[in-house]
Amino acid sequence: MFKKILIANRGEIALRIIRTCKEMGIKTVAVYSTADKDSLPVRFADEAVCIGPAVSSKSYLSIPNIIAAAEITNADAIHPGYGFLSENARFSEICQKHNIKFIGALPEQIDGMGDKATAKATMLAAGVPCIPGSKGLLKDVEDAKKQAQKIVYPVIMKATAGGGGKGMRIVWKEEDIEEAWNSARQEAGAAFGNDGIYMEKYIEEPRHIEIQIAGDQFGTVCHMSERDCSIQRRHQKLIEETPSPFMTDELREKMGQAAMKAAKAVKYEGVGTVEFLVDKNRDFYFMEMNTRIQVEHTITEEVINFDLIKEQIKIAAGYTISGKNYYPQMHAIQCRINAEDPYKDFRPSPGKITSYHSPGGHGVRIDTHAYAGYTIPSNYDSMISKLIVVAQTREEAILKMKRALDEYIIEGVKTTIPFHQKLMENEKFNKGDFTTAFMDTFEF
Repeated sequence: MFKKILIANRGEIALRIIRTCKEMGIKTVAVYSTADKDSLPVRFADEAVCIGPAVSSKSYLSIPNIIAAAEITNADAIHPGYGFLSENARFSEICQKHNIKFIGALPEQIDGMGDKATAKATMLAAGVPCIPGSKGLLKDVEDAKKQAQKIVYPVIMKATAGGGGKGMRIVWKEEDIEEAWNSARQEAGAAFGNDGIYMEKYIEEPRHIEIQIAGDQFGTVCHMSERDCSIQRRHQKLIEETPSPFMTDELREKMGQAAMKAAKAVKYEGVGTVEFLVDKNRDFYFMEMNTRIQVEHTITEEVINFDLIKEQIKIAAGYTISGKNYYPQMHAIQCRINAEDPYKDFRPSPGKITSYHSPGGHGVRIDTHAYAGYTIPSNYDSMISKLIVVAQTREEAILKMKRALDEYIIEGVKTTIPFHQKLMENEKFNKGDFTTAFMDTFEF
């Protein structure tokens, strides 16, 4: 087992990793930018190293600075959390070269799954259901028109190196192809340094359901059932739950087996997620694989009573997994509490938290790095916390979330708490009748 782990991240996920490391008897190193010098991860880690100014490119995305911090503190492993360098194949490779274990996927696995066109080809070869689409990247506008005729409108153009909805365009008719092609390439090139575009059939009003998987260094793979992430805004998840109210036992088994096929196809090592779109007929299609821990890993932990960060660390250290699949025993919901103003189109609201009171009680979990007096920087993601509840049934979980949201007090900045309170009262949400298009008609 590792003696000391450096956490190459910030905020709630850095604190989450520190907690598990302490429970495993592993020393921790927090790295921080000047904007995060007063953060809880810095306070609770065994050691802390400043790695640069507030701007991410000179701190949390600076591989030389992070490797230097690991070397001067004699860390024998690095946990990247999510975001930042968590799916950076070069970072994983550089860690290897410096004899520091990267607690995540191997470089070739990150490369293979990070490029969506390559990932899709791999999944098709493995027999994992995929959305009909172009074979590889589109060559030019004329190629895009030909592919769209074969696939049949509506179609969606996607950036091969994409994420967060960037470089993505839905096209309903041929007249709009050229404009969509140009704007998608321009946005993808600016965001990812790669303007490669591929095309798929656009699945109208689908569910976004992902399967949690784990694989060890010896080829054993298991799944830990699903999470429903359908309620999104601009392709950013707002709330997640497990089990999905749309799921059946038969579908869960099929999707679990498909996710394990996907993991085995790339000889996956670590904890990861295979994401699917599920149409109204419960036919499902591979979308992408995330080779890291997810923001919403918490709800899986709650319904199967399992520490996924601990599992990540053990796999990286060479431990074997049992190969047993896990199924939800409870119902869990997670609300992402962000420093945003839901009354003003979710405009970011950085600033100082003047008053903070978190909810408690049986079945309520808060993952946060915030406290009264903490200043939310404008440089990073606006997440303040993740509010998680777990109960015997979905109905009980919704009631518990309502109660927890009522107790949650954050003053000094605007938050998404009012949005989540209204969502919990929504009739369609309460019935489990929603798709990824839910927010298009949700009135706030």
